[in-house]
Amino acid sequence: MCAAGWQVSHARDAAPTAARIDVAGIATTVEILTDRWGVPHIYAQSTDDAFFAQGFQAARDRLWQMDLWRKRGLGEMAKDFGPEFVEADRLARAFLFRGDMDREWPAYGADAKRIAHAFVAGVNAFVALTQEKPELLPIEFRWLGYKPDRWKAADVVRIRHHGLTLNFTSEVDRAAAYCLGKEQGPRIDWLRRELSPAVAPVVPEGLDVCAIPALEVRRAYAQATSTLRFTRDVFRLTTSEPGDAAPGYGSNNWTIAPSKTTTGRPILASDPHRAHGAPSLRYIAHVSAPGLDVIGAGEPFLPGISIGHNGTIGFGLTRFYIDQEDLYVYELHSGRPGEYKYKAGFEAMREVSETIEVKGEAPRAVTLEFTRHGPVLLRDAARNRAYALRAAWLEPGMAPYFGSIEYMRARNWDEFQKAMDHWGAPGENQVYADKAGNIGWIPGGLTPIRPNWDGLLPVPGDGRYEWAGFRRRDELPSERNPARGYVVTANENNIPSTHPASGKGVGYEWSDSARAQRLATLLAAKQRFTLEDSERMQNDTVSTHAQRAVALLQGLRSADARVARALEILRGWDGDEASGSAAAAIFEVWFGKHLRPALLRTVLGEAGARQAAPGDASRALMLLQDPGRYGIAERRDAVMLSALQAALDEIEARLGTDMSAWRWGALHQASFEHPLRSAAPDAAKDKLTVAGWPIGGSGSTPMATSYRGSDFTLTGGASFRMVLDVGRWDESRAINAPGQSGDVDSPHFRDLAPLWAEGKYFPLLYSRPAVARATESRLLLRPK
Repeated sequence: MCAAGWQVSHARDAAPTAARIDVAGIATTVEILTDRWGVPHIYAQSTDDAFFAQGFQAARDRLWQMDLWRKRGLGEMAKDFGPEFVEADRLARAFLFRGDMDREWPAYGADAKRIAHAFVAGVNAFVALTQEKPELLPIEFRWLGYKPDRWKAADVVRIRHHGLTLNFTSEVDRAAAYCLGKEQGPRIDWLRRELSPAVAPVVPEGLDVCAIPALEVRRAYAQATSTLRFTRDVFRLTTSEPGDAAPGYGSNNWTIAPSKTTTGRPILASDPHRAHGAPSLRYIAHVSAPGLDVIGAGEPFLPGISIGHNGTIGFGLTRFYIDQEDLYVYELHSGRPGEYKYKAGFEAMREVSETIEVKGEAPRAVTLEFTRHGPVLLRDAARNRAYALRAAWLEPGMAPYFGSIEYMRARNWDEFQKAMDHWGAPGENQVYADKAGNIGWIPGGLTPIRPNWDGLLPVPGDGRYEWAGFRRRDELPSERNPARGYVVTANENNIPSTHPASGKGVGYEWSDSARAQRLATLLAAKQRFTLEDSERMQNDTVSTHAQRAVALLQGLRSADARVARALEILRGWDGDEASGSAAAAIFEVWFGKHLRPALLRTVLGEAGARQAAPGDASRALMLLQDPGRYGIAERRDAVMLSALQAALDEIEARLGTDMSAWRWGALHQASFEHPLRSAAPDAAKDKLTVAGWPIGGSGSTPMATSYRGSDFTLTGGASFRMVLDVGRWDESRAINAPGQSGDVDSPHFRDLAPLWAEGKYFPLLYSRPAVARATESRLLLRPK
């Protein structure tokens, strides 16, 4: 693909404004009212027609995004984008679900297959409409010179790459760290990532940590699972290398009992965080039919709603960090490389032959290999080794987020809990509230039982390290109507230390607990809460990390007037990383950009620092508070001051010498970029970018706003925010970012971003009269 294709740019016609569209595949007329914020409210006479209409409307708004997701997941990129994608397609196909579909569908519910069929029929109906009316085809297809494909219902559950995964790459990086020595390895790993509960990783017997080709294995995994972006000449994969910062996904949710609200009704809040992009990952919809009336956010390529309410109960999710992945290392037979050592003999890999269509070339035959544990990522002929992934999310019933079609229809706690008993991937904390005043928390996810290792390092695949089945969901903790009057989760290790599951291998790699601590403090501080309190909490920019670090500066002095002034500003600061704060700018550039790397170099040397980078923020604070741990007590203050001086140099270069005029938001900017932006000519870039808002916070604040270290531009944040007034549903509010539409020429492509950046919301309207008053357009889908 060459950039010249961009020069012929035709603006897409507006979405159909006709009062009706006749389509094949529905039994009766469906009405779709789209409100002024771009949310479709779908009213159908049957659930089949309702999910058909959801698929149709999602395709109207997000067809290119949906088609790309499907193409990537099924390993069909090379067909439209060329031979550079053959290997990525091969590995993506290895990660598809390949089990018995007759057993797969019932795992999600008795009518899961029917729902998926109805949804994809709606998607395909819109695809067919674009063939009749090419002006409806999103402009990306015309820019890139291809057309969307038809869907199959099985695509919805066979594709597994879109779920957040844990902890394959961490195992690889930990092995590389331990390769640097018995003393240096644990040191690197301690600074690299906090483990909770505290555990000393044990190198499995028979594993040569230095023999693992970390870079190649990581790249193969990324080829199968990573997100995508264009360059000027070709569609490329983003990959991560050892030492890259992990994406800052900082989801929060909570629910507050009626006894602690000013309304006397429960409040439920949820703000899942993901990588930023345009269009948004989330898609808000309202799906209504006899026996079904659910509203909230899901993902455009899936039927149903995963975060929202159904008029009786509300629900919201964050990640619960179950360790669902393992890297297996195999010794290959010296004369028969298709066989690997297992117990007393050798087993043959299962081979699957597939044909990949390639743009501009003849189709290519490829071979997929599988061991008893899972897909083979890499063969290392030089070492006579092979490497495969075992993942809980490749088990039956594990299609990410599709399990929501069952819990979104629950009417009480018992039904919700039963639905969560079958939840598989990714691991989730679900908070719950209902009109009767009940609140609760249920974590779920398929949890492997590792009877003889901790899951923190790769293991030999010779039969000594096998999963012993999976834990039942009721072996995990849960809460219903706790005496404190609220529950809150923020990706931290929230398994109580007294619970039987604590320390039993559910997982050790959780998110930093700073957000959870801050939110728990806020929830414990008041007797009564309003909906606006929850809005403020979702947008809270106070960093407990900053408060801890600033406390260490109280006795620090410098003869440099500029450094002394910065110390004075920081010592008088409360840790609120508001966008207008000079102290926040100084702290983030100092602590994140300069101090943490300096600490790693001081303790580990250059090579070890590269392996541990970017380093764990909590570990850095622990080291600063207890510098005797690694013998840097005499150097600590000098390191802190030197890093502060370097930070001030950088800020001056960016913002000028007037420290009083510095603002964190002048550095920390929100940006949502379309995947095609890098490939576009300069004249088209603005159309594909939604950017320009100063933002407060950081990855350690409840408003988790992670950023790129090179320029402080946001890379991740709240993909969706929701605050529910449980029982008085029209008072609920939400925000998507940057907008509901994927059409770059639609106002709804970017109209919600300014509200999101300001911490504002729109009403999540539910009742038919309220929806009617806010309707922007009305569409009737009629049987053809």
